[in-house]
Amino acid sequence: MLRDDGYGMIKWKQTGGGFPAYGLDFGNPDCIDYARSYGAQGVRIERTGQLVEELESAFAEGGLHLIEVPIDYSENEAVFLEALQQKTCIL
Repeated sequence: MLRDDGYGMIKWKQTGGGFPAYGLDFGNPDCIDYARSYGAQGVRIERTGQLVEELESAFAEGGLHLIEVPIDYSENEAVFLEALQQKTCIL
């Protein structure tokens, strides 16, 4: 499960296009607790490199697992907006 506490991708695209970001931020439910309430295993990724460890552990254990991965779109601005604005397209 990807968690960005709103419509993050839409937000950075709107902001990059010079439009205001309105109504795109909200809190996610605690999906780890929700998964556990149904008997699944749940873990939240909190550091770089943890995803591979958690995936390997989930496959080794078997059963149903939910892994919550926080998404940070700040690099998208540098890569997709600033870098692309510096390039020109010739058709």
